[in-house]
Amino acid sequence: MNDLISFNNVFKNRIFKVPDYQRGYAWTTRQLKDFWEDIVNLPINRIHYTGLLSFKKLDKTIWEKWNNEKWLIEDRGFKPYHIVDGQQRLTTFVIFIQSTIELLEEIPENKNKNDDEIFLGSFSLRQIREEYIVIKKPPQFIIKTYKFGYEVDNPSFQFLKHRIFNEPNSGTILETVYTLNLENAKRFFKENLVNYYNDFGLNEIYILFKKLTQKLMFNFFEINDDFDIFVAFETMNNRGKKLSNLELLKNRLIYLTTLYSEDILKQDEKNLLRKRINDAWKEVYYQLGRNKEKPLNDDDFLIAHCIMYFQDSKRKENDYVKFLLEYQFTPENIYNKAEINKKLHPKLPPKEIYDYVNNLKAFSVHWYNTFNPFDKSTTLTNNEKLWIDRLNRIGILYFRPLIAASFFVKDITEQQRIKLFKAIERFIFITFRLCRALSNYGNKEFYRYTHLLVENKLTIESIIKKLNKRMEYCFIKDANTNVKYFNYLYFKTFLDKKFKQEGGYYYWNGLKYFFYEYEMDKVKQRGSQKIEWKLFVKGEKDKILHVEDELNKDVVGQSKATHAAARAIKR
Repeated sequence: MNDLISFNNVFKNRIFKVPDYQRGYAWTTRQLKDFWEDIVNLPINRIHYTGLLSFKKLDKTIWEKWNNEKWLIEDRGFKPYHIVDGQQRLTTFVIFIQSTIELLEEIPENKNKNDDEIFLGSFSLRQIREEYIVIKKPPQFIIKTYKFGYEVDNPSFQFLKHRIFNEPNSGTILETVYTLNLENAKRFFKENLVNYYNDFGLNEIYILFKKLTQKLMFNFFEINDDFDIFVAFETMNNRGKKLSNLELLKNRLIYLTTLYSEDILKQDEKNLLRKRINDAWKEVYYQLGRNKEKPLNDDDFLIAHCIMYFQDSKRKENDYVKFLLEYQFTPENIYNKAEINKKLHPKLPPKEIYDYVNNLKAFSVHWYNTFNPFDKSTTLTNNEKLWIDRLNRIGILYFRPLIAASFFVKDITEQQRIKLFKAIERFIFITFRLCRALSNYGNKEFYRYTHLLVENKLTIESIIKKLNKRMEYCFIKDANTNVKYFNYLYFKTFLDKKFKQEGGYYYWNGLKYFFYEYEMDKVKQRGSQKIEWKLFVKGEKDKILHVEDELNKDVVGQSKATHAAARAIKR
């Protein structure tokens, strides 16, 4: 089927599920604004071609496990589909419809009315809800069947039902970076619909609804059984909002589980491995989205884990992803087999995928903790929290994978970890903030040490020694006394340039960190309360002037920061 149809026809007698190999809802405010403006600005007498929707029609072996949907398929002839391409648009559509439903319910004259008594144009609220959102099975109306959803074990489905469609009695709902996007989309449409209603009235809301359901046109493409569904997903989904590499990797790993022959991996083992992959990604996306104010980046996480898990110090950061998708987890590594004891064995055994996803899952917890050390659920000690917080303030640079990896090795004690964190902080301050090294100075070396640490081939003490060795160029040895002194030349040259630019030491990226640490030291001596870091990062010079005056009463000109910084080296 490749017909041009509207949303109204897309949803007619069909049930849609987002399969497990798909990413979740990825649209952000930018895409939502574009969608909204398309609807608002589309003339009512015109149609708007919106692209291709691709689906995989499902056989009974899959849909017979759908307890809440099976009755519609068997009794009313509904057709079940997995969404291959178009999930973002379909999700946005149903959230728009749900937001419209809630607007109608909240209009004062509709208060205490049932769904059959509330109308939008000639459509009752019951018709709209059953056409696009949910149908209740008669005669008891206990079973609720959602026309659009996710596979049952996907946390986005629970969130969609209870937080977007307002089904009661949710219990505990796992939130992820994708559920944050669902929540944001509903908030966006509700706010815009309310404003639109207040400005133009109910008839204009009906016109929006009509344009949305009847004037946006699509090519409906049904993928054949013999089509490689996973390859189709990778190809098609890169045309819209680009898939993150973490999303691509999940699809790839699930695809690889289907390629093992029965003599290597039985069907029940394939199912278990596929479940492990889904469980791992569920945890990963939970950790990446735990802090709603500052969700963590997919690709940064994936690169960091690759640095820790695979040993190769020669790669650039972008090459780690290329390694995963083009060299490590590829169909060729399953198809290409070597004859060992007259049996065929894949280059990539299932156990390797199993171990990798479990490790990725565990790493996500430690990754989150490095960004959010004071989260109430963390198991970090108070000292670990304080030092990770300090490293985040100074600018953790490329050391975050190493810091997260330090929690993987069971034999590493809290005291050893703190020593490592102190050494890293000193290295960053002296090497990058004072001696002005390039931001990638030593990164490949310490990426390699990250892997060696978790492999128990390198100790914390060895890494600290290597950190100190890397700083030697910042010091000068007195020929007579053999004592090492900090070489002020790098920092003085840097400050000279900044004073010529009339910014002086206010252009030094270590100034706020240093003054905060100095002020905190004074606070501890006085027994006063802790000073909030946010007071130092607002960009206002007067926030640090009182510290500057007390710190350098006997120092004049541009040497203030130079002398102040020198004191930090001694600690």
